[in-house]
Amino acid sequence: MHALETSRLLTEEYSAKILLATMGKPRSAFELSDNLGIPIAACYRKINLLEDAGLLFCNERKLTQAGKRISMYKSRVKNAQIIFERNKIRAKLEMIDGTTEDYNYDIDMTELMNEMPTMVKA
Repeated sequence: MHALETSRLLTEEYSAKILLATMGKPRSAFELSDNLGIPIAACYRKINLLEDAGLLFCNERKLTQAGKRISMYKSRVKNAQIIFERNKIRAKLEMIDGTTEDYNYDIDMTELMNEMPTMVKA
């Protein structure tokens, strides 16, 4: 995953809410859905995306009183920064295990300008 994908995932509303809510104690998908107002199907989709990106993990599997196992999720992210520099986007993540991950995305401004629609002069 590069900086553009990382920054998109970190700033998307549901993903950001899930990461922030799981920075403290682990929470189940149902808790996240109820407490954050995220539909349960969307919550599971975002959890899967965040797990695939390495930003969230299943901390434990709890046994409910009904005898069902539920996953408890915890954020791997301790701090995150998204930095826009000249022709670059950087995403810097400090993880709970003390490691730091840096993602860089260099933008070819010539290519970007060619993709933009031409403006009509008044």
